[in-house]
Amino acid sequence: MSETAPTTQIDRLLAIMARLRDPDHGCEWDTAQDFGSIAPYTIEEAYEVADAIERDDMADLRSELGDLLFQVVFHARMAEEAGHFAFEDVARAISDKMEARHPHIFGSEDGSMTPARWEDIKASEREQDGARSAMDGVAAALPALLRSEKLQKRAARVGFEWPDTAGPREKLLEELDELDSAEDEERLIEAGDVLFVAVNIIRRYGVDAEQALKAANSKFERRFRSMEALASADNKDFAALSLDEQEEYWQRVKKSEKTL
Repeated sequence: MSETAPTTQIDRLLAIMARLRDPDHGCEWDTAQDFGSIAPYTIEEAYEVADAIERDDMADLRSELGDLLFQVVFHARMAEEAGHFAFEDVARAISDKMEARHPHIFGSEDGSMTPARWEDIKASEREQDGARSAMDGVAAALPALLRSEKLQKRAARVGFEWPDTAGPREKLLEELDELDSAEDEERLIEAGDVLFVAVNIIRRYGVDAEQALKAANSKFERRFRSMEALASADNKDFAALSLDEQEEYWQRVKKSEKTL
């Protein structure tokens, strides 16, 4: 390890990572890790960045971005040790990619960037990388709802798409019927088909399915907590109430939200 003091904070971070991974004098936990063991932490840190943004907590966002950057440095260090690439190569690759993806800024192309143009550029990159299918490049590790939407968008780009929402609406009813009649071992597949078609319908309205479900989750949780609070204020155990009584609280919460 070089004795030269780091000149930038990124140099300092790279030096810290190298020290932690030093086989003789490093941290036992850090030296024991590999790409697979670190990947879950990388995903977790990305979600924590998103959570800080949603809470509009800039101090926490600064911290969480640092944690996410550390994950990038960790992976890059392991790759360097194995002789694959180093952090400098990672930074160079993303810089090259961003310049290539913005020819109207860094190149001679006129006009502005549109979603269609962006997708054309990315499709060209996939072809250069040897992609043979429109499905190539959709990460398997994405959340299932998000991956479903991306797969459908890829299919739509090559024409495999219902012309309007009538088709997927009819298909949704068909899939619900199949779920109703499915045997135990078939229910997972049939339930997945229902969700897949639902995503198609939602996408056709220009709505992000992941964000839509996230909003629905938040609304349900807020209303449920409010029901529990109302029941408690009435000196009642919400869990002990009948479904009809619980429904009355649900309607009270909905009504109170509409008057705000």
